[in-house]
Amino acid sequence: MAVSEINMMGIVGTGIMGAGIAQIAAQAGIHVLLFDAREGGAQTAKNNLTNTLNRLAEKGKITAEAARQSAACLTAAENLTALSPCDLVVEAIVENLEAKRDLVQQLEAIVRTDAIIASNTSSLSVSAIAAGMQHPERIAGFHFFNPVPLMKVVEIIPGIKTDISVCNTLQALAEKMGHTGVRAQDTPGFIVNHAGRAYGTEALKILGEGVASVGDIDRILREGAGFRMGPFELLDLTALDVSHPAMESIYNQFYQDPRYRPHPRTRQMLTAGLLGRKTNEGFYRYDKGVMLNPAPPQPVPEVNNIPAVWLGAECDADREQLRTLVQNAGGVLDEGAAPQPASVCLLAAWGEDATTAALRYQVNPAQTVCIDLWCNPAKHRTLMLTPITAKHTRDAVHALFAQDGVGVTVIHDSNGFVAQRVLASIVNLAADIAQQQIAGVKDIDLAVRLGLGYPYGPLAWGDLLTAPRVLTVLTHIFEASKDPRYRPSPWLRRRALLGIPLVQEETAAVG
Repeated sequence: MAVSEINMMGIVGTGIMGAGIAQIAAQAGIHVLLFDAREGGAQTAKNNLTNTLNRLAEKGKITAEAARQSAACLTAAENLTALSPCDLVVEAIVENLEAKRDLVQQLEAIVRTDAIIASNTSSLSVSAIAAGMQHPERIAGFHFFNPVPLMKVVEIIPGIKTDISVCNTLQALAEKMGHTGVRAQDTPGFIVNHAGRAYGTEALKILGEGVASVGDIDRILREGAGFRMGPFELLDLTALDVSHPAMESIYNQFYQDPRYRPHPRTRQMLTAGLLGRKTNEGFYRYDKGVMLNPAPPQPVPEVNNIPAVWLGAECDADREQLRTLVQNAGGVLDEGAAPQPASVCLLAAWGEDATTAALRYQVNPAQTVCIDLWCNPAKHRTLMLTPITAKHTRDAVHALFAQDGVGVTVIHDSNGFVAQRVLASIVNLAADIAQQQIAGVKDIDLAVRLGLGYPYGPLAWGDLLTAPRVLTVLTHIFEASKDPRYRPSPWLRRRALLGIPLVQEETAAVG
């Protein structure tokens, strides 16, 4: 039987993650023994953490006494055997299965039989790490996020043989350290890194198709969809030597399921050493962490006369939204059943490209511009052209919607714009996580919102966008591309058809 309360914790690996875990543990009054294979690494980490605690006190975040008491909880261990009295040892070493497996086997011979051994792995199988151990029932995943003191969520992952009491103890410890523990099954990427595959990989695919530039994609998703950072800004922050191997690892662990397919662009950049901020160059260039070449917004064209605007919409709500946008911008509406020869055709497309939408509405593709209604029009407007949209048509619509100072981005033809593709992919992947019972819907939303900083949990976001509309977008992209990456989740489809919320838990099966 494993211990039920943690009073002394060992940390193996005192890099950014290990040091962060040590900090929150020490601030919770837990005695922490620090060990690092690098000579002097543990002592350096202790000194740095003491300085961090003192700075927090100087800024008034904690009291000077709290800083002193927390620092007193930190001890540098000279070797692994010094961790023998620990109730829990957390490994936070390199993300390599053999290295982690070798370490936990060493720890098993050192710590007490009732001590817990936890791995901070972000994507490796906990069951695989525990394989070959005499007591795999005391091994669990305890996955924190960087920076640990600020990211208030930790995934608790049982392996196949993990005793449930171990997870209960880790859950209580997480709460004691001021974090929220969420339970996940031992599957590739667990909850957060699994759900997070849709954001960066879909943005990379959009970039690879030439739909929009790096800066435009980031701006659309940051301003129009409400993400804190664009996907390429985020990849530069996390560094490609971390994020690309994680992409490949999860893709391969799911036996090359197209949903998780990485893009060759990041492999090329990784090989070239363009890792992001840490190397001062990635998708952007940096100097001491400051971006040197932020992408400017697209210039607003000068237009003397803006033609009347004919609206194409599938429902009254969409049509009313388009009408309001045009009228608030000072535009004149063409109210005819068919557009006049000189009118601009503004279409609300869902999952379709502008070419398909123009043909379906039976309007001239050269006069056609589509608009993405999933972008918050008060924050950003995304316009999509057909391959033959006339320059004067493009310029007129761009100028019309930029008159109030709100950003406008014009993109090339694409099934699903940028925001629609990314948001639908995020919701769809979360639905699959629920389908596989990797976690409950509340834990999925909580973990992703806290772990990735999304404005909403992915399933709650799907309810805001509406499940039928998400299903429509995915179905249109899938039918046009024939790429199984976009196949709608059966879990999502059933809820869309039944008209029930995505955040509604599944009714328990009666055995």
